[in-house]
Amino acid sequence: MKNDTIIPPGQKYCAGCATILHQEAPHCPSCGAPQGRLPLGHEKNRIVAFLLAFFLGGLGFHKFYLGRTGWGILYLIFFWTLIPAFVAFIESILYLLMDENTFHKKYSE
Repeated sequence: MKNDTIIPPGQKYCAGCATILHQEAPHCPSCGAPQGRLPLGHEKNRIVAFLLAFFLGGLGFHKFYLGRTGWGILYLIFFWTLIPAFVAFIESILYLLMDENTFHKKYSE
């Protein structure tokens, strides 16, 4: 299991076993899991997610941005109850306080 260390530039966590490996590795040498790569420009920005959740979170814009379309639709359906706005406010704080590596591991890969 990976710990909360900062990974060196040019490396990433394995999608299967979370060991640190080279960014271009097609397979993990430890567990053999295939490593997918996001096309350039598809990594999610933590500050953008925070701003969307804080200002437009009641409508689920941050969920759409993070690729969680089902949750975004659910937020849109129930926005009139103000529950999504309250949850999005909490999420905005969590995005702001989240470690950059943890955010990218969860939302960009």
